[in-house]
Amino acid sequence: MSFFKRLKDKLMGNPAEEEKLEAADKEQDSDQIELEESNEPAAIETVDLKVPEQGEDSPEMEIVKEAEVEAEPESSPEIEEEQSEVQELAVVEDEPLEEKKPSAWSITQKFKAGLEKTRNSFTSKVNDLVARYRKVDEDFFEELEDLLLQADVGFETVMELMDKLRYEVQRKNIKDTNGIQAVISEKLVEIYEQGEEDLIELNMQPDGELTVILFVGVNGVGKTTTIGKLAHRLRSQGKTVVLAAGDTFRAGAIDQLQVWGDRVGCEVIKQSEGSDPAAVMYDAIRAAKNRKADVLICDTAGRLQNKVNLMNELEKVHRVISREIPNAPHEVLLALDATTGQNALVQAQTFKEATNVTGIVLTKLDGTAKGGIVLAIRNKLHIPVKFVGLGEKMDDLQPFDAERYVYGLFAEGLDKELQNNEE
Repeated sequence: MSFFKRLKDKLMGNPAEEEKLEAADKEQDSDQIELEESNEPAAIETVDLKVPEQGEDSPEMEIVKEAEVEAEPESSPEIEEEQSEVQELAVVEDEPLEEKKPSAWSITQKFKAGLEKTRNSFTSKVNDLVARYRKVDEDFFEELEDLLLQADVGFETVMELMDKLRYEVQRKNIKDTNGIQAVISEKLVEIYEQGEEDLIELNMQPDGELTVILFVGVNGVGKTTTIGKLAHRLRSQGKTVVLAAGDTFRAGAIDQLQVWGDRVGCEVIKQSEGSDPAAVMYDAIRAAKNRKADVLICDTAGRLQNKVNLMNELEKVHRVISREIPNAPHEVLLALDATTGQNALVQAQTFKEATNVTGIVLTKLDGTAKGGIVLAIRNKLHIPVKFVGLGEKMDDLQPFDAERYVYGLFAEGLDKELQNNEE
């Protein structure tokens, strides 16, 4: 299957057909609601509070709004240390727990919107380069190489890409720059996937067994926020999730995780500030087993001032978890801030030495113009990026997809080439 065909079938879907299916689902839901209402006793019907039409606020809705305001948890002064995460938490929209499966088109659009800053910075320069160079020659490759390095794609990845591009141009006897963005996109996908499949799948245990996910990462990268969003995602899939507040050293970390637990409907197992994180994990595992939970997500401290202490602490936590549940933790996810660029790569190397990192969660990808760091991490450390943060809403934490990623980088150029390819 050609790259264009695969791109269209997998990423684009058929927006018109999906809109029809969505409309049919809404109509079916409406019919079901009417049927249920007709079967309800008359006394119960008066209790039904529906959201009024846009622009209207019923007295009942005003009461609900006031109740929501009163129920909103107050920010602890201790949480101000992590202002970036708290601000993000404040603007996250409350959404219904049971979600309909998003369409391929809507997910693709999330990647396109989330990579807008990188695309505006990087791809606009690629477009200018393509416009200036009508022929694919060595000067073109040298300038393209510089642009990729500026986008934090990483030296090794850029060199590998240049070799693949030169070979492909020679093999297909490509003379001009028309269609070169599609060739670049295809080779970037090949470099990321490296012939492997199911890179984003979490190592979930069979039904009836507890899956333990350990989160690591330095303070300020959005780790606690990401835990909350992942818990929401798993809850929307019907999983029972318990959270463990293992970051007992940062002021406000326990309170912040509790706020997220309340928001997404997950129990938080915690001890007092300054407690032994391993003891928290022990209590959390016992509690999760007693409640027959499906998933336990464990937060940890994010201190890099002394790598020896970090390694000892993580080793102790890992030892306690594996003693209670053999082969656990089943996933060790490292949260990295995409806006830090190459510094994120340094953090990843440090944590890889300290613990067996099985996957990366790249936060704030929508806030950086150097989204190429995804490729640098994957190619240098051979750790897959399992999730990316593409915005502030709960469902903006998305499983990473290499083809949607490169589409997000080259959206405008690929759209034109897709259209030309169809014609």
